[in-house]
Amino acid sequence: MSLAHTFGLLTNPDRQWEAIRKDSESVTRLYTGHVLFLALIPALAGFFGTSQVGWQIGDGQVTRLSVSSALSLSILFYAAMLAGIFVLGKFIDFFAATYGAGDQSPRGITMAAYTATPIFLIGVIAVYPNIWVNMMAGLVAITYAVYLLYEGLPILMKIPEDRGFMFATAVLTVGLIMFVALLAISVVIWSMGIGPEYVT
Repeated sequence: MSLAHTFGLLTNPDRQWEAIRKDSESVTRLYTGHVLFLALIPALAGFFGTSQVGWQIGDGQVTRLSVSSALSLSILFYAAMLAGIFVLGKFIDFFAATYGAGDQSPRGITMAAYTATPIFLIGVIAVYPNIWVNMMAGLVAITYAVYLLYEGLPILMKIPEDRGFMFATAVLTVGLIMFVALLAISVVIWSMGIGPEYVT
C-alpha cells in the first residue's frame, strides 16, 4: 500500500493524504514498504555516479571517487536519511499537542516519510553528478516536498489550516536545522581524516 501512496502523492496529494490518514500504517510497515526502498534510490545513484561516471569542473579532468570511498559515503548517506526521517517524525509528534492536533495518534514519522518522497525519487539524477543539473533537480524536489508538507500536515493531523501553516513552518525550520547540523558533522568527520578518496 505504501508505494501506491507514493505515486498518489504525485498525482492527487489531497486525496492521498486522506488515504494515508485512514491507512494508519505502523512505523515498521512504513519503513519496510516505503522508506527503506525509496531511500536506496539516491544512495545507489550517488554511488554509481561518483564512482563510475564522475564529474568535471570546467575543462579539467573527470574526477571520481574510489569504489570503497563511494560505498562508505553512500552507506552513511543512506543511514542519515533513515535516521533523519525518524528524528523529524518524532519532532512532529512532539509539536502536535502544541498546535492542537485533532488526532493524537503518533503520525509524525508518516508525515516525514511521505513528505520526503519527491526528494527520494529525484535522487536518481545523482547517476549524472553534474552540479547544475543536480541543483536544479534538487530545487524542484524540495519545492514539491515543502508543498506536500504544507498541504498534507493539516489533513493528516486534523488541524485547521491556519494552525497547520504555523505547524508546517515549525517543522520546516527543524528540518533546515537538521540539514545544517548534518553538514557540520560531515565537516568534523572529514577533518578527522575520514574523507572521500578521489581518483582521476
